[in-house]
Amino acid sequence: MAIATGASNGATAITDAKRRYQAGVLKYGQMGYWEPDYVPKDTDTVCLFRITPQEGVDPVEAAAAVAGESSTATWTVVWTDRLTACDSYRAKAFRLEPVPNGPGQFFAWVAYDIILFEEGSIANMTASLIGNVFSFKPLKAARLEDIRIPAAYVKTFKGPPTGLIVERERLDKFGRPLLGATTKPKLGLSGRNYGRVIYEGLKGGLDFMKDDENINSQPFMHWRDRFLYVMDAVNKASAATGEVKGSYLNVTAATMEDMYERAEFARQLGSVVVMIDLVIGWTAIQSMSNWARRNDMILHMHRAGHGTYTRQKNHGVSFRVIAKWLRLAGVDHLHAGTAVGKLEGDPLTVQGYYNVCRDSYTRRDLPRGIFFDQDWCDIRKVMPVASGGIHAGQMHQLLDLFGDDVVLQFGGGTIGHPAGIQAGAVANRVALEAMVKARNEGHNIRIEGAEILRKAARFCGPLQQALDTWGDITFNYTPTDASDFTPTAAVAR
Repeated sequence: MAIATGASNGATAITDAKRRYQAGVLKYGQMGYWEPDYVPKDTDTVCLFRITPQEGVDPVEAAAAVAGESSTATWTVVWTDRLTACDSYRAKAFRLEPVPNGPGQFFAWVAYDIILFEEGSIANMTASLIGNVFSFKPLKAARLEDIRIPAAYVKTFKGPPTGLIVERERLDKFGRPLLGATTKPKLGLSGRNYGRVIYEGLKGGLDFMKDDENINSQPFMHWRDRFLYVMDAVNKASAATGEVKGSYLNVTAATMEDMYERAEFARQLGSVVVMIDLVIGWTAIQSMSNWARRNDMILHMHRAGHGTYTRQKNHGVSFRVIAKWLRLAGVDHLHAGTAVGKLEGDPLTVQGYYNVCRDSYTRRDLPRGIFFDQDWCDIRKVMPVASGGIHAGQMHQLLDLFGDDVVLQFGGGTIGHPAGIQAGAVANRVALEAMVKARNEGHNIRIEGAEILRKAARFCGPLQQALDTWGDITFNYTPTDASDFTPTAAVAR
């Protein structure tokens, strides 16, 4: 086995060509994948991996192996390396540090030449960076924590088809977060009843309603029926309120041909937005982004499935990396966590995800898990979505954490309202308007938020009912993916 099992005395690259390319097995460091003096170029992609070597495996050699197996190396010397510009094509591990409070874990910095990746292809980039290397036996675990994508490579991507600013202009909604809700139950309703839920939510004051990740075209409701009833509800709610309304029509399907057919039908019906799931894969995501750009459509991304590889701290891919890839791939909305809801999310870490979506230039911010500066080269901004176990009683926390450029989605917190769906929507809209007004007047909503809501509820029965029903509901569990530098507790009411 090429991995070193002792001290790092085998990490020095062999420069003598005869010895370097002699048939047999060399350590990865000897093959040139460890360069502690290397200074990354502006055009390099730089990745930060969290690695956990097996017992007895030298961490330096493990870092070199990650660089090798994610670029050009194999387990033995191959003379065909000499037919290439191999010194350029090799990834280079150049820095190694122990993880704070993580025994046996190390942060490894690895640089990749821009020539290693196909322009404008997330599929190609991920095939290298998270391809075989995560199954490598000498590593107990490996996680891609963060990535710096060079400006030269960023410019090969089109990015979001609509973007945060243009979306607000199309919807004519400014100065506050957008409000939404996921139709519940997410499976089992007929098309007609599904449409009724959509109408009630939008009529009550929400900006968006949405399909959930697993509603596609099942026996109880064919996709075409759903689209027809949903758009009838959207149009009636828009006429009743005088506001632009939308509902995320999930076009996720078995084939690209099916997805294009569904998206085209949504466009013909006048929808302003379509939705896809992360599970469709990078090629399909970029293909749907191109379609949305051609057809002036907002593209909503549900991150279905991400927790299988983003949640565990020692193995997988951090969601901040997924968020960067999705911004490049080209989505307009992205579920990015709530911090206060039912789903995983440390408050500062989640804020880091939001910054990745909305920044023009993301600055290194270790407490929020951001290890690199990232120039987005004026690529359009993604609207983050907070969804999952949130309710009107948390409005001050959500506005304080995430600001205005976010979609706040209250599914159960709208549809589960004791006075009905429309009352649930009214409660959320009044809570939001009251909180934005108080913030704009100079109130400290983080401290005064609960009292602001109580005062607003005196004049709004649905809000009072919402606070009575859910006011004491919290999801206070220790996050599994907090920053290694500034651990923070989950937000409590």
